[in-house]
Amino acid sequence: MNGFGARPIALSTGGNPLALTAELGVVAVAANSIRDLDDHEKERRRVRAASPGRSMESEFRAVLTDAVSRPDESVSLFRALHDGFGAMGGMDLDLPPRTEPPRWADFSS
Repeated sequence: MNGFGARPIALSTGGNPLALTAELGVVAVAANSIRDLDDHEKERRRVRAASPGRSMESEFRAVLTDAVSRPDESVSLFRALHDGFGAMGGMDLDLPPRTEPPRWADFSS
């Protein structure tokens, strides 16, 4: 045992860091840095992250996920327009009554 109460681990990785992560069951993840972020935007993200009680890292992850996710492609144009503008209400038009029956369009000219 070492001074921390844990047994030393004997690894047969030959100094290969990828083999070490595989033997220990460690999952490697990508890390990204965001440089030159405007202070105002950083503060907005901090406040927005604090609202639901999540970290800034989680907030940035949510922003990136939303930015690259595809909208539901099964939604029709009519449904999208209705969902976006339906809450505004409709419009009543004063249409004059028909005085003659409808006729075919003439495209001969």
